Amino acid sequence: MEWLEALPAWVSALTLVVTAATAVTALTPSKADDKAINAILKVLNALAGNVGKNRNKDA
Repeated sequence: MEWLEALPAWVSALTLVVTAATAVTALTPSKADDKAINAILKVLNALAGNVGKNRNKDA
């Protein structure tokens, strides 16, 4: 039952991540930041093992 006690912390962390992602996407609607976003996407794809044909459609 330890996981049940930790549940509020996980929900809070998840909420923080979703809120941060929403804020970033709302603040960056233009194409001027595409270079930075693409650089971040490349790093995230590498960390996730998305290489070769296992790539995102937008990458």
